[in-house]
Amino acid sequence: MTTHAQRQDQLAQAFKERILVLDGAAGTMIQRQKPDEAAYRGKRFHDWPKDVAGNNDLLNLTQPEIIATMHREYLEAGADIIETNTFSATTIAQADYGMEEIARELNVEGARLARYEADRLSTPERPRFVAGAIGPTNRAASISPDVNDPGARNVTFEELRDAYYEAADGLIEGGADMLLIETITDTLNVRAAIFAIEELFDEKGLRVPVMISVMIPDQSGRTLSGQTVEAFYNSVRHASPFSVGVNCSLGPDLMRPHVAEFSRISECYVSAYPNAGLPNAFGEYDETPESMASHIKEWAEAGLLNMIGGCCGTTPDHIAAFAKAVEGVTPRALPEVKPAMRLSGLEPLILAN
Repeated sequence: MTTHAQRQDQLAQAFKERILVLDGAAGTMIQRQKPDEAAYRGKRFHDWPKDVAGNNDLLNLTQPEIIATMHREYLEAGADIIETNTFSATTIAQADYGMEEIARELNVEGARLARYEADRLSTPERPRFVAGAIGPTNRAASISPDVNDPGARNVTFEELRDAYYEAADGLIEGGADMLLIETITDTLNVRAAIFAIEELFDEKGLRVPVMISVMIPDQSGRTLSGQTVEAFYNSVRHASPFSVGVNCSLGPDLMRPHVAEFSRISECYVSAYPNAGLPNAFGEYDETPESMASHIKEWAEAGLLNMIGGCCGTTPDHIAAFAKAVEGVTPRALPEVKPAMRLSGLEPLILAN
């Protein structure tokens, strides 16, 4: 079994050699199993006072084989990196179920499940990696939950920092090779996550790569908190992320301009994992593996990508098609970006010599 340090070296080398493939949607795969309230509860939470159906992270404890099977299917489809099933495993998100006290355990066990499956399918020629997934929580630090009170907030920066610290600590303990702060809707939230992770690194005396992926919810080209892609990047580049990119919200046709913009401005690697199109009238996703792969292949050949995967509606069949589409294609080269003071509000402000 490889050590943490060896996997870090393998990861760095892999990104230099090829476009890496991330896995696809977790929710889509879990819903295929149709777990009911009793399945979510399992024996341990049989008498829990609140309904827990829909708490997919809880399945790490109560139905681990569902999660392990999902990881295996994505790895067998060709994924180089699998995400932990921990999108909502923070004290803030788990408060909906009254399960704040098990948030850290959800992260540890989620990482251990993924670590076991990744190690089982790794070879010296094709190592597999685990990304510790950290979702946005269900609260926003810079957006009011009350349209009649723009100054209202239902969470503080300090509360977010504490929640993210605990989640990241659990993921690393469980064996995650990197931390993926994903589906970002509010830039202040991700800055709290970055702050927490840097505190964790300092206190533990270790570092793992930090990946950042934002959601662009519509064709305006702005995050939910109002920033353009470049303004968002300027807000997080101080963290020296391993990669930045965009996921969720859009299908591959509408996502391309945002991927291209990240590719143009980012000194680090660029990732993308689109939805299988926009939901139809029945809430389902219509993009097939073949239709999506044609877009992915064009992105790769245009030199836009270092990592590709799938978000809502994607399956192992999609991931297999993506892996085939990028096989042998040269990964995006890291550009040399001229030094400048790069600031941001909703728009970027660049002060160059």
